Amino acid sequence: MSGGDDHQGRRQPGRGGLLRIGELAALSGRSVHAIRWYEAQGLMPNVARDAAGRRVYHTRHLDWLQLMERLRHTGMSIAEMRQYTDLVCQGRASLRQRKDLLLAHRARAQATIAEWLQALELIDGKIAFYDEWIGTGQPPRVLPHEQARPAALTAPTGKPKRRRASKD
Repeated sequence: MSGGDDHQGRRQPGRGGLLRIGELAALSGRSVHAIRWYEAQGLMPNVARDAAGRRVYHTRHLDWLQLMERLRHTGMSIAEMRQYTDLVCQGRASLRQRKDLLLAHRARAQATIAEWLQALELIDGKIAFYDEWIGTGQPPRVLPHEQARPAALTAPTGKPKRRRASKD
């Protein structure tokens, strides 16, 4: 196909990798509103404007949007995302700071993943509890929360941490 179209009928970026906001939205799978939100939050660096005042993006903004979305979904605050964006705009001089910021975020993400894995372990125990009850017709003698107590629920003193009561 000619005229800048790809095989799915979408227009390929032209003009040296430059995109209008609608093109960026279509290629990224995000709404125009979402892209404007990222820009208003200071999370879209180097957005130019044409002579008519319209935003002009570059194809590299596709990867940038994906990064910002992933950072946001993994719990990075908008303030930290803005700080990271500002550091990127400073160039090579901020490489160490960028790395440190991402290392700290990675550590928090790993801690969250560990918490989720513990939660899944408890959920799996509950499912096994119901499987046994359904299979035998009798409630199991050992309750799921008695089978294994995740290490995170036990303080270093060996005493359980205080938790809200849950209903089976």
